[in-house]
Amino acid sequence: MPTVTVNAEPTTVPDPCTVADLLRHLGRDPTKLAVEVNRAVVPRAEHAARRLADGDAVEIVTLVGGGSPQLDPPADAPLKVGGFTFKSRLFTGTGKYADHDLMRRALDASGCEVTTVAVRRERLFDAEGKSLLDALDLARLTVLPNTAGCFSAEDAVRHARLARELLSNLDNPGAGWVKLECLADKRTLLPDPIDTLKATEQLVSEGFTVLVYTSDDPALARRLKAAGAASVMPAGSPIGSGQGILNPNNLRICLEYLKDGDPDYPVIVDAGVGTASDVSVAMELGCDGVLLNTAVAAAKDPVRMAWAVRYACDAGRLAYLAGRIPKKLYANASSPTEGMIQGSK
Repeated sequence: MPTVTVNAEPTTVPDPCTVADLLRHLGRDPTKLAVEVNRAVVPRAEHAARRLADGDAVEIVTLVGGGSPQLDPPADAPLKVGGFTFKSRLFTGTGKYADHDLMRRALDASGCEVTTVAVRRERLFDAEGKSLLDALDLARLTVLPNTAGCFSAEDAVRHARLARELLSNLDNPGAGWVKLECLADKRTLLPDPIDTLKATEQLVSEGFTVLVYTSDDPALARRLKAAGAASVMPAGSPIGSGQGILNPNNLRICLEYLKDGDPDYPVIVDAGVGTASDVSVAMELGCDGVLLNTAVAAAKDPVRMAWAVRYACDAGRLAYLAGRIPKKLYANASSPTEGMIQGSK
């Protein structure tokens, strides 16, 4: 009986023997294979006619890789900030939209469970006299009042107290917390470190759950946490600039300091996000969430961008939990080298 090589392994076959006979003998499904005899592909339609001779070299190949589809992403722990718990890690703002209806549709598309609102007359009512609060689904959304536009600790504390009173009247759980902003100047909108720390200490003493906007200064971040901030929110770049994450190394150090011995402490990037990829970068660094407004509200299509940042937040979080591969200088083939057809010498 003739002997042929099948994938470089000597195999004795009956005489006569066709390619179709060989595949049946091996128990292989011809619809899921490709066959080569002596370096010439044998089409499936010719399997029954192509006879094998002693010494023939047969290569049988199939496709490898892939896997079973997984319809749902792996489970993740919820985001916890003080006494609040959320599934979504994306916080959105309510400013800069053309109208309240567009804002509502963008918030819905983002999947956010938290939205920020500033306590100022011009933000509560639009040009038509319609209330911002009427456009918010308060049954679904927790309102996070912020002290945007405050340039002193005194003003920030005053706005926080007013916000607590307003949201208490609405029976919204957001009455218990505040996003603290204490700005240094109108040109950069960077935080004033001294008044920010002072206001944090005061609001914490009054029972507020304080989420504090700060720079990416690791030392200040640590001081704010020590003062009782429930979440430190370092800026990726200046508010509304769209520059993204300018200093990822500082954010890494902030994360190291803030999570040292307290791995679940929530660190949320606030400000500077310009597009979906910026959100992914922040989340892949290990941040616990992202707060954004201008990236969506000022986009050409805010609703479409809201969907984009929603997916980017999820993708960045999954990538962080999965763990990226190490960066290497040289190539490392992703396709398996085992089972390759015999090459030319």
